[in-house]
Amino acid sequence: MRARAWLSLLVVTACSRGGDKPADSPAADTGEMGDMPGMDMPTDVMFTAAQVTHGGVHWESVGLGTVAPTASVPGQVIPNEDRTARLGATVPGRVVAVHVRPGDRVRAGHILVTLQSPEAGMAQSDVDKARAQASYARSARERAERLLALKAIPQQDYDRAIADDELASAELRRAKSVAEQIGAAASATGEIAIRSPLNGVVLARTAVPGAVIEAGAPLVVVTDPSTLWLSVDAPEKLASLFRAGGRLRFTVPAYPADTFSARIEAVGAGLDPSTRTLAVRGVISSRDGRLKPEMLANVAVEGGTVATAPLVPEDAVQLLDGQSVVFIAHPDGTGGAHFEPQNVQLGSRSGGRVAVTQGLAAGDVVVTRGALAIKAQIKKGAMPDMEM
Repeated sequence: MRARAWLSLLVVTACSRGGDKPADSPAADTGEMGDMPGMDMPTDVMFTAAQVTHGGVHWESVGLGTVAPTASVPGQVIPNEDRTARLGATVPGRVVAVHVRPGDRVRAGHILVTLQSPEAGMAQSDVDKARAQASYARSARERAERLLALKAIPQQDYDRAIADDELASAELRRAKSVAEQIGAAASATGEIAIRSPLNGVVLARTAVPGAVIEAGAPLVVVTDPSTLWLSVDAPEKLASLFRAGGRLRFTVPAYPADTFSARIEAVGAGLDPSTRTLAVRGVISSRDGRLKPEMLANVAVEGGTVATAPLVPEDAVQLLDGQSVVFIAHPDGTGGAHFEPQNVQLGSRSGGRVAVTQGLAAGDVVVTRGALAIKAQIKKGAMPDMEM
């Protein structure tokens, strides 16, 4: 019995020691939450020589280049108003049907909204009456011409027939013009077809079926998205840097790693007295459809005294946790290397290279190719361990 008791005591003691955690273990420091989501991303990564070769990773020392200082100015992408139609009700009436939704592509002449209006019915009725009167006046004039040739009527009767014909024709033209202006030229029931005047996309739709509206009420906005405007309110101290025909480079939050450009089309003649800013408008070619109206933009403006700054290839810069980074390389002498991300602030871009205004110094060894493979490995190391 004593042997059995002694054996049981040894087993219990061994189990209790196996369940203890060393005081300096990661689990003890973090409450065993080290592998849970939301923890900090690893700050570095090791690559073997084989991984370097497989990922096409290359590094080189950073060199200096001459760059112009860059200022950042807020801007906004807006519709090109020269290629935008803001359509409204031409007369009071009721919305019968809405044929489009925001985002729909339409062609010129496409019916967007159908309205019904008493004024439209009256306008079409006036056209019908004027057409009948014009037809009667033309017949009377032709009859008068025949009678005058037979000397069966005096000249003054013929002159009166000509005047009546011209007056009736003028009234018909006026009635048609009124009907066309309100869009009721082809309807005898008072319906008005609001049509798109251009090829484009429906940007906004405020028309609601069944709603009773007044003249001028907004209905649909159609724009040609192949070109957009970049609107910038430049501070007074930067006003001299903007010239019509120049180029603007900008980024948007939706595509932080991409740089877009716009050609300056118009520069304000004076400053806004309340904000002391200069209105600048650029034209953006957006045939790929990535840029959308009302996107906020960060516009880089170059100017001032030329300075020197580290230059790196654009491919060397990656976006990690919302920050622009480059990877500093520490070769191990055997073909592998230790890489760590370095936050940087970027300046102007030219010829496939970008200036780094903060975060790097000349001589730093930076990954110039294969940075994407290193970024992927860091993100992979940040994935939580889900094993139980």
